[in-house]
Amino acid sequence: MNNVQGSAQSQTSFNKVPLLIVLISGAFAAILNQTLLATALPHIMVDLNLDANTAQWLQSIFMLVNGIMIPITAFLIERFTTRRLFLTAMGLFGIGTLICAVAPGFSVLMVGRVLQASGAGIIMPLMMTILFLIYPKEKRGAAMGMFGLVIAFAPAIGPTLSGWLVDQFPWRSLFYVILPIIFIDIIVAYFILRNITEQKFPKVDALSIVLSTLGFGGLLYGFSTAGSSGWGSAEVLLSIFVGAITLTWFILRQLKLEQPILQFKVFQYKVFTITTILGMLIFIAMIGGAVILPLFMQSMLGFSALDSGLMLLPGALIMGIMSPITGKLFDKFGARWLSIVGMSILAVSTFMFTNLTVDTSFTYLAVVNAFRMFGMAMVMMPVTTAGLNQLPPGLIPHGTAMNNTMRQVAGAVGTALLVTIMTSSAIPEQGAQGMVHGVNVSFIFAGASSVLGLFLAFFIKSKKNEEEQANAMVKNAVLNKEA
Repeated sequence: MNNVQGSAQSQTSFNKVPLLIVLISGAFAAILNQTLLATALPHIMVDLNLDANTAQWLQSIFMLVNGIMIPITAFLIERFTTRRLFLTAMGLFGIGTLICAVAPGFSVLMVGRVLQASGAGIIMPLMMTILFLIYPKEKRGAAMGMFGLVIAFAPAIGPTLSGWLVDQFPWRSLFYVILPIIFIDIIVAYFILRNITEQKFPKVDALSIVLSTLGFGGLLYGFSTAGSSGWGSAEVLLSIFVGAITLTWFILRQLKLEQPILQFKVFQYKVFTITTILGMLIFIAMIGGAVILPLFMQSMLGFSALDSGLMLLPGALIMGIMSPITGKLFDKFGARWLSIVGMSILAVSTFMFTNLTVDTSFTYLAVVNAFRMFGMAMVMMPVTTAGLNQLPPGLIPHGTAMNNTMRQVAGAVGTALLVTIMTSSAIPEQGAQGMVHGVNVSFIFAGASSVLGLFLAFFIKSKKNEEEQANAMVKNAVLNKEA
């Protein structure tokens, strides 16, 4: 496509269902891959003779490379055709998965994880960009709802499937399970995927790519290791310092370049800025359930990894089922009231985790977490869609890249903060209940994050105002382009 009009025409000129299936399958494989490994780490440690700190790098390196790749995707989307970029990303992901499956040792396994992450980091923002370009505004909510179903369903089955597989088969089976999905998706994509995105052929600014890598990579690494290494360690402080300095340099450079790698102009759109911050706060609250609850169950209540996966399963399934429904509700009513109701449910249910004890039942944890996920489903995809809807077509790749990057950062920061709060607030001299006290305090922080999100939800415009503002923005963008 050589112009925005071409991409607009593509919204009605072909059957979108096969394309949606291809995109969803790729997203499913990428997200499932992220959630499978945690349960298998103890088995990998035994098989490859690794200590816990070394084995954890298999998780950390994936998140780090993934986080580095996401900000660069806006540049890649404008540089390469949709088909070439998608097939390359899935190819990298597939080769990395195969290497992980046959890896004889830790170093080769790490190479596989790096390749997996480099592909996965491109796949997610690219898919969101394609969805926004092929669907008109009035149908984007439903499309993103289907996308949200996959984002919820893959983590739902990931820990449970992983727990079962490593009990029955070698840990390598985790990667062999994903390979057929990737292989079939690549073949189908080769025949049906169209070139949707607009190629602008931006210049390669090597310094910007280096600064982006050091900036986002430094922050993600620093916050990711802070939970285990401690905030005062030289490694954490140096990483965050280098990340902050280079990221500032990167942002200032993008504002001066004619063709920036990542457009920070997206933050000129107020609704996009509000919804991006809201998405980050939701992620911090979600991390509480995904990280703190399994630690609480396994370390303090004596449940197995499989049990903790089963506890999270109902909530994730509810979030998956609700995502298409909330997507359609968004198309009809807009994001404002969905966000307010959803954030209210999320805030109340999160505070219900601030009174946990050593006698807290599996049922209580599963039911309350299910309510949290129900509230989250009402907010997650609708606010993302509402924010990106405000952007003109030319800024959508930058908006999706920025949105995904900010969530990665929020996930890393949220994990580090909540784990640190949990460990520093624990009272070991009071025994098991003293340790549980740390968990309760960490959920107070997660609840406060939800309350702040609820406050921001009131600033999201109604559907009518949203449409009027978006149309005005697009009109101004076209006039400026013509001028």
